[in-house]
Amino acid sequence: MTDKKKKTQLAIIGAGPGGYAAAFHAADLGLKVTLIDPRENPGGICLYEGCIPTKALLHFADVKEESEKAKEFGLHFDNASVDINQLSKWKDQVVGKLTKGLGQLTKARKINYVRAVATITDSHTLELTDADKNKSSLTFDKAIIATGSHANELPEAKFDHKKILDAGSALQLKEAPKQMLVVGAGYIGLEMSVIYQALGTKITIVEASSGILPGMSRDLAKVFQKERQTLLKNAHFNTKVVEVGKKGKRLKATYKNKEGQKTSKNFDKILVAVGQTPNTQNLGLEAAGIELGQKGFIQVNEFRQTNRDHIYAVGDVTGAPLLAHKATHEGRVAAEHVAGLKTAYEPKAIPAVVYTGLAWVGLTEAKAKEEKREVKIVTFPWNASGRAATQGIKQGLTKLIIDPENDRLLGAEFAGKRAGTLVAEATLAIEMGATAKDLELTIHPHPTFSETIMEAAELYYGPATHSMKSGA
Repeated sequence: MTDKKKKTQLAIIGAGPGGYAAAFHAADLGLKVTLIDPRENPGGICLYEGCIPTKALLHFADVKEESEKAKEFGLHFDNASVDINQLSKWKDQVVGKLTKGLGQLTKARKINYVRAVATITDSHTLELTDADKNKSSLTFDKAIIATGSHANELPEAKFDHKKILDAGSALQLKEAPKQMLVVGAGYIGLEMSVIYQALGTKITIVEASSGILPGMSRDLAKVFQKERQTLLKNAHFNTKVVEVGKKGKRLKATYKNKEGQKTSKNFDKILVAVGQTPNTQNLGLEAAGIELGQKGFIQVNEFRQTNRDHIYAVGDVTGAPLLAHKATHEGRVAAEHVAGLKTAYEPKAIPAVVYTGLAWVGLTEAKAKEEKREVKIVTFPWNASGRAATQGIKQGLTKLIIDPENDRLLGAEFAGKRAGTLVAEATLAIEMGATAKDLELTIHPHPTFSETIMEAAELYYGPATHSMKSGA
């Protein structure tokens, strides 16, 4: 380690959505910022190995699916083929463009970007280790921890990133396996299943709970199930993997259902998507006396401060929901509080989107039932939507969860091809304390999917323009 110590007002460990959002906002507020991450540019797992490359490949899957359905209205794509090398190159170009852009924004804000791994050595000092194992020291007035999370392993299936994959290694497309086992039917497992099915892989899904996306309202799940019958043909619920071994060049996986019945099959690859663990190991939290909560997540208050009030934490490392936009918002809150502004993290609703056509925000129907809350639920079916009809979309719904005492919107759920484009309006409505009447009286453009929100609100008070009753 060099003897020379460098100093910064604000050190940010990790340059994912939470880290770089905090760095950018803090710099804009006039703070001297050092942003630390081993990658060439900011972006984190989300941009390099998660949100962005996944959505690029899901766009490919969507285009392929639409091309196959186009024959319904007279458009035929004959002899279409997939060039996996070109697809992978295009995906990498998307990632490269966005990460390079973040690098340029970092320089424009005069943020000191250090490519290194940071370890806390005391309450105001970091040890930085670069790729060549060179070490240096950085002292800080305040710090934000934004180190993210990593995929959980199965004891029976340790990652080798060649045949047993996490989502990141699964995105490094080299070939499409003939058969792949996907362990976990949460949003990562489902999105990766859709991508690989589009590449021609035969998918088998194993999920420990009773259905896809555990905790999600079942009518949304049913829309997905109707749309993806071929994908879910080989889905096994209430089932766990109990053994994985080599079978020649392939893998032999054995899984057991709740009745104790075992099934063994051979696969070319196995993708494990069974949750995330916070990146708090080897960070040196104990050197600063920072306390951890359940499952190793860092405990923070409404300002995102840890129990050491000059050290903050944002993003996945602080716990659920593990979403990039939640991390971004936390990062901005932390930056403002560091800068001395009166701010706090107190969202009324955090939207979630599964990019297979599912989205929700606020109180869900499933959660309302679990908590035995008195609510009124109205559902507008997309088969009554003119825009859905023009795009050949037969499945879908918009659901509003409303407080019957004051008519305020408590939550919303969407299922269908364009679900992710609708959830922002519902999020704003919840944040603003909007009522069903506000949504009903807001003029929505025709024909659009956004009209389904307006018509669902109409159903709260009686028949809607294009539907006589909820769910019909």
